[in-house]
Amino acid sequence: MTNSTVNSAPPGDFGAKLARYAELLIHTGVNLPRGGKVHIAAPVEATELARLTARAAYRAGAADVRVVYTDPHLALALFEDGSDEAVTFLPEWVAREREAMVADGYAMITIVGEDPSLLAGVNPERVAARSKVQAQALRAVSEAIGGMHVNWTVAAIATPAWAARVYPELGETEAVERLWADIFTVTRVDQADPVAAWDTHVRQLKRLGDVLNARQYAAIHLRSGLGTDLTVGLAENHVWMGGGEVARNGILGVPNLPTDEIFTAPHRERVEGWAVASKPLSVRGQLVEGIRVRFEGGRAVEVSAARGQDTLERLLATDEGAAHLGEIALVPASAPVARTGTLFLNTLFDENAASHIALGRCYPTNVVGGEDEATLAAAGGNDSLIHVDWMIGTPDTDVDGITAGGEREPLMRAGEWVL
Repeated sequence: MTNSTVNSAPPGDFGAKLARYAELLIHTGVNLPRGGKVHIAAPVEATELARLTARAAYRAGAADVRVVYTDPHLALALFEDGSDEAVTFLPEWVAREREAMVADGYAMITIVGEDPSLLAGVNPERVAARSKVQAQALRAVSEAIGGMHVNWTVAAIATPAWAARVYPELGETEAVERLWADIFTVTRVDQADPVAAWDTHVRQLKRLGDVLNARQYAAIHLRSGLGTDLTVGLAENHVWMGGGEVARNGILGVPNLPTDEIFTAPHRERVEGWAVASKPLSVRGQLVEGIRVRFEGGRAVEVSAARGQDTLERLLATDEGAAHLGEIALVPASAPVARTGTLFLNTLFDENAASHIALGRCYPTNVVGGEDEATLAAAGGNDSLIHVDWMIGTPDTDVDGITAGGEREPLMRAGEWVL
């Protein structure tokens, strides 16, 4: 990764930490080279971080920085007051603009911090209709980003609305401060040199992925006290990845800050058994809790949720591939996010506290030669408009690798790696 000069202000100062966070997004997240271009999508509450990130990019030699601010309350207004025609309308130029940015090599930084329950009172059918229109229009962009045509990263800020959901027992100011403290801890921003700390972490994750890739298991079996008993057959010539990813431009970046997962592509027809969620799923502005899914022949055939079942069923009905898996990821129960003891109600964080699976599209980078659609399909890779991660790992989860000959080898015991 590119070497950088980190902010030298005292580490206890919030402004200094925010500046180091901005440096981390540029030098580790997208690892922006001199002359590179970057697009930042940020909530309206993230103006300070967006400005600091733009400055960090220009100091790194950026040729251009584009910032787009988002406001989820505009989506709420659309769903509550917009006509059906408005809900399903998306101008063609929206997709063309994003496609042009990808073609021009813009690195993509997305900053999140939305209220996980903002759309809880909205008709899930309208949310599903809008989500499908957006996914169809932006499919080429989504596939290009997932295929690492450009470097990209996702990170978070502490917004009052999100903090209130995570720490409902605290006042607004204290909740926001607590959430920022957790964000800085799990992203290593509270360390003297976050970029160097991430270099070390990425190397460790790569070594773990190399071990799994050498073994080329036919399947992974997960079992937990909650009721998960799931055998996930793996795609042919699958590739385990984690931490950093090299984009087609040859630059190593880190797509998720934080990240502690090692993940690969399941075979879309070889998943059997029960998956039981260990954490709520925040998706489409709504919470889905108590998920239980039985897979047979790779497909979800029995589905239930204690809360948000309509949302879950509409996710699965998006297209043919939505009811199949596109990812299996292994995360130790002692990962930094898990050690905070916080339920973040945000997939970026919660998926890095527990092993998980994802409904929908797989990443082509998880299969050798997967950038070719025919090769990916032949290997068993799944295709869909969606990719939705949900957590099934617990502190008592055991994970075995199953060889082509049927032998079982322990990978995790009581939620921890035993490799």
